[in-house]
Amino acid sequence: DAARLLQAALDLAGAQDVARVADVVRRAARSLTGADGVAFVLRAGDRVHYLDEDAIAPLWKGMLFPIDACISGWAMRHRQSVVVEDVYADDRIPRDLYAPTFVKSLAIVPVRPEDPVGAIGAYWAAPHRATVGELGHLAALAGFAAVALANVALVADLPQAIEARDT
Repeated sequence: DAARLLQAALDLAGAQDVARVADVVRRAARSLTGADGVAFVLRAGDRVHYLDEDAIAPLWKGMLFPIDACISGWAMRHRQSVVVEDVYADDRIPRDLYAPTFVKSLAIVPVRPEDPVGAIGAYWAAPHRATVGELGHLAALAGFAAVALANVALVADLPQAIEARDT
C-alpha cells in the first residue's frame, strides 16, 4: 500500500491538468481501498460535479448535483469524512439516485478539508464499513490531490501573471 500511495503522490506531482488529477486519484483510490467504485468530485459553487469515476458499473460521471442534495456535498459542507455502511439506512443519502446503482456502502473524504474543493468517494457493492486504513489512504490521496489541483491552477494562471508583469 505504501508503494501504491507513493506512486500516486509522484503521479499527482506531475499532473498538468484536472483530468489527470482525477485519473490518478480514482485509480489509486480504487486500488488502495478495494472499493467496487470510486468517484472524483469537484465543488462548483453551490453544486458538485462528479468529474470522473472508476467503477464496476456506471455511477454519476459528468453529473452535477446541488451541494445539499448529495453525500459528497455533505462531506464538503461539514468538512469531514463520512462512512455509510448501509446507504438505505442513512437519511443523508438520496435513495432515488442510489437505487439504480450497485452501491450499498460508501466512504467520502473531502479534498482540502479546511476549505473543500472536492471529494473522493469510494463505493462498495456489498455491505462494508470502511476501515481506518481505507479512510487513511483516501485522506492521504485527498491531501495529494489538493496540492495537485493547486499546482494545476497556478500553472493555468501563469500566462496571465507573466503578461501582467510584462505590462
